Amino acid sequence: MNVVDLNADVGESYGLMHSGIDSEIIPHVSSVNIATGFHSGDPDTIKKTVELALSYSKSIGAHPSYPDLQGFGRRKIDMDIDSIENLISYQVGALHAFSKDNLNHVKPHGALYNNAAKDMNIAEAIFKSVDFFDNTLIHVSLANSEWSKFLKSKKVKVANEGFADRAYDENGHLVARSIEGSVLHNENEIIERVIGMVKNKTVKSITGKLIQLNVDTICLHGDNKESVLLAKNLRKELLSSGCEIKSLPQFIN
Repeated sequence: MNVVDLNADVGESYGLMHSGIDSEIIPHVSSVNIATGFHSGDPDTIKKTVELALSYSKSIGAHPSYPDLQGFGRRKIDMDIDSIENLISYQVGALHAFSKDNLNHVKPHGALYNNAAKDMNIAEAIFKSVDFFDNTLIHVSLANSEWSKFLKSKKVKVANEGFADRAYDENGHLVARSIEGSVLHNENEIIERVIGMVKNKTVKSITGKLIQLNVDTICLHGDNKESVLLAKNLRKELLSSGCEIKSLPQFIN
């Protein structure tokens, strides 16, 4: 049986700024990554999102980022390694205060995620912080990255992540958003690609080459009605094709 987790970034509203339609995307995924206040999210939103996720029996993870509310965590911020480690501890601790023992994984957000995939000093800082907080937590990292390899060398729980609507280069890395064709929009194409990732452990690169890509979890988005419909249809087609959808703690060990 081919098993996969479907995850979504949620809880990204902040004060009067509303972002995403969490109540509509959460039913269609198996795990959620909740913003922890540094790229978005606030105490009220965190509590509300945790309660919503638990009402649907979804697995909960922390989604920490650089301190970048204005840039939504998408800008790299130069910080020393100790500060990055403390930054992660602070944010994971904040979510744990609301979720308690329901906290199962950590997935960095935006620029912090992208930098961890390339800079092993940053990857190690995130690892140290999470491992110190709770060495049973699952680390969500980019599939085919040095970051993922590093985590596996540390003998911790790792979930390799793939992206439903992003193009890959021939090395199995995400194509930069600035490049034409880096973001996919055709629903049928996206669903076909994801099923291929799960069942065949492969994906077609932006150049047309078939490459290996071992994924445990697929990132979906819930920013608008179209993305929610995609999540709903993707879940349906995965199940119809014989795949099994489980939350991360149900099969990552």
